[in-house]
Amino acid sequence: MFDFGPFFDNIDQILEGFWATVRLAAVAAVLSMLFGTILVSFRVSPVPVLRTFGTVYVNVLRNTPLTLVLLMCSLGLNDELALKFSESNSTYYWWAVLGLSGYTAAFVCEALRAGVNTVPLGQAEAARSIGLTFGQSLRMIILPQAFRAVLAPLGSVLIGMIKNTTVAAAAGYAEAATKMKDLLDLPSFTSGALPLFIGVAAGFMILTLPTGFFFGWLHKRMAVAR
Repeated sequence: MFDFGPFFDNIDQILEGFWATVRLAAVAAVLSMLFGTILVSFRVSPVPVLRTFGTVYVNVLRNTPLTLVLLMCSLGLNDELALKFSESNSTYYWWAVLGLSGYTAAFVCEALRAGVNTVPLGQAEAARSIGLTFGQSLRMIILPQAFRAVLAPLGSVLIGMIKNTTVAAAAGYAEAATKMKDLLDLPSFTSGALPLFIGVAAGFMILTLPTGFFFGWLHKRMAVAR
């Protein structure tokens, strides 16, 4: 039951799967932070059309299963509409990145919106009184404080995103969970499934625990004094 021999015999494939997970999570994290910041600027915008777009996008994506979003990207946009990033297999990677980052951006937006609500209203009024536009006050006064206020929740969102990479197979992209499934189909893993589960779970803990500790430390260091 606890024979780790097959696990270490296939360690190269497992590490390859985790490298694919890291590539997917790293790019999706950057894009989701950028898109989430744009969305929160829409949500608090004085322009009704932008507010409506941000609200509809966030509510729809937050209440849609990620698997369905990724299937829409791979089967709907890629296969049915023939919208491809390239003719190689890397197109599935980019659809996985797009689906995962677009989905996570909705949660980043809501975390940042909570941070925006912590900024005293008087600061926005003071910004308007000295002639700053909405965009300038948002960029220079409100968002910097909002980010500092919600660093811990943003860390939780990114940890959730790392774990959500396990359904990237729905977009045709093979990462750590897909590699695990492929290995479980091999005859050598008929009695070594438990060590494989333990090894893959430990791999995800190696990715998520430092992320949580880092954002916890950053939150304490960058906390806004009220």
